[in-house]
Amino acid sequence: MANHKSSKKRARQIEKRRAHNRYYKKSTRSAIKRLRMTTSAEEAKVLLPKVLGMVDRLAKIGQFHDNKAANVKSGLAKHVNRLVAAAA
Repeated sequence: MANHKSSKKRARQIEKRRAHNRYYKKSTRSAIKRLRMTTSAEEAKVLLPKVLGMVDRLAKIGQFHDNKAANVKSGLAKHVNRLVAAAA
């Protein structure tokens, strides 16, 4: 356990940030999964911008590597485009 006042504070800050990061990363992963599992073109078109924004935010703060974010966004866009093409 930390002995100095500043190291105790640092430990608190790290735990708080960790909980914050885990929440947003898990929420994004769940949203990605929900979008990939959907078979409705209309629902997918509504979900896509929200999920892409979540991925962008994670990449911005460093939770996702920029290339990973680009790959995820590309895959999701392809999925939605296939659904829209099948519905048309």
